[in-house]
Amino acid sequence: MKQFMLLAFAICSSFICFSQTDDTDTEDLIYRRSSLYTLMMSDINQSHGATIQNAFINYPIPDKFNNHNLEKRTILKIEKDSLSRKEFKEQIQTAITDSLNTNYVAKLIISKWFNRSEKGGFNMNLISERGNYNATDLDVHIARNSERGTALLADAGEELIKNTFIVINNFKYTNKEEVAKKANGLLTAVSSLASATGYGDVSLVADVAAEGVDVLGKGYVIKTDSYLYRLVWNDEVASIFYNNFWTEDSNIDLEKVKAFDESDAFELEYIGKETAWADLQSTKYTTKSDDDLISVATVKASDAVIAKLQRSYEVFRTKTPLLSGDPLAAKIGLKEGIEKGDKYEVLEQVINKEGKTEYKRMGIIKVEKKHIWDNRFMASEENQNPSEFEYTTFKGPKNKYFQGMLIRQIN
Repeated sequence: MKQFMLLAFAICSSFICFSQTDDTDTEDLIYRRSSLYTLMMSDINQSHGATIQNAFINYPIPDKFNNHNLEKRTILKIEKDSLSRKEFKEQIQTAITDSLNTNYVAKLIISKWFNRSEKGGFNMNLISERGNYNATDLDVHIARNSERGTALLADAGEELIKNTFIVINNFKYTNKEEVAKKANGLLTAVSSLASATGYGDVSLVADVAAEGVDVLGKGYVIKTDSYLYRLVWNDEVASIFYNNFWTEDSNIDLEKVKAFDESDAFELEYIGKETAWADLQSTKYTTKSDDDLISVATVKASDAVIAKLQRSYEVFRTKTPLLSGDPLAAKIGLKEGIEKGDKYEVLEQVINKEGKTEYKRMGIIKVEKKHIWDNRFMASEENQNPSEFEYTTFKGPKNKYFQGMLIRQIN
C-alpha cells in the first residue's frame, strides 16, 4: 500500500494536478504556491486611520499565494519626532525587525505550518494539503527510516516552507485637494506637488497637473512603504526542528514541547522594500462614500506594492499555470503589474531520482499588447468596456507549451 501511495504522489507531482469541481464543472489547476503573511503598521490617529486598517485586515490574501496570516495583523507605528527622513526610514525598518523578533513571528509561522496543537504536538496535514503530498508518506517516522521519506520532507521544505514571506505595510493617507492647496493651487508646479504628497513620483503628479484641480484635485491617495521578509528554512533549521522539537499528540514528549516553547532557533531574513500608491478619484459622479473610496485605495495600494516587490526581488516571484497552449494564456494581469513585452519563462515540473521537485525551463514567452487582463480591484466598476476574457495572452511558439505548465516572470 505504501508503495502505491508513493507512486500516486510521484505521478501527481511530476505534473500539475487537476481536480474536478462540482459547482463550476471546470478543472481547477492545483500547484504549489508561495505562502504570505501580511501586516501593517497601525496608526489609528492619522486621518482615516481606522478605515485604512479595517480595509487592510478584511481584504483577502491574493490568490497567487497561500494564506499564512496569523492572528496578529498590526504592529505599532513609530513616531518621526526630530529624525531626518533618512534616519526615520532606517528606524522604521529596525523597528519592524525588532517587533517581528520580539513576537517570535518566525516560530509562530512554523507552528502554523506544522499545525501545532494546544498540547504541543505537530502533524503534516497542512503541508500535505498545500503540496499535494500524501500525509502518510510525509510522516516523520518515514523520514527517520527511509531515504524516500527524507527526500519528501526535504522537498516540502524547499517547495513550501522556505517560500513563506511576510510583507509589512506602512500606509500614508493623502487628500489631493489639500495637496493642491499646499501647492498654492498651482498643479503645474510638479515638483511642489510631488514634495507635498511625498511620492517622488513625478509621472503621477504630472497626470494630476494635466487634469486640473476641479477634477483630479478632489480625491484620495493611499501610499504604502512595504517591507519584505522571508522565513529562514534550510537543512540546518529543518534538522533542529525534526530532531529537537518534533512530537505528536498521540505520543507527546513534554520535554520537546518545552524546548520548542523556549527556543529562539528560528529567524526571518529581510529581503527589501518597495513603495506604491493608489489614486482614487472623487467627483460629483461618485456614489461611494469617502470611507468606501479610501478602503478601495488601500486595497489597490496593497496589490500594487506586492506586484512591485515581485518585480524587484526574484525570490518573491510566483509561478502561475498556463490556462492553455493555444492561445498561450494565464490568469494574471494588471493586478500583478503585468506590462506589454514582459518576459516569462515556461517551466515543466518534474521529479528527480531522489524524489525532489525540479523545474525544467522549456522556453520564454512575451506578454502580448492586444490582450492584458485588467484584474485590479474594482476594475469591473471603473471600466466602461470591461474585457470578457479573464486572462492575459502571450507570444510564443504553438504546440510547444500546454495547459498546466508553469510560467514565472524574468528580468
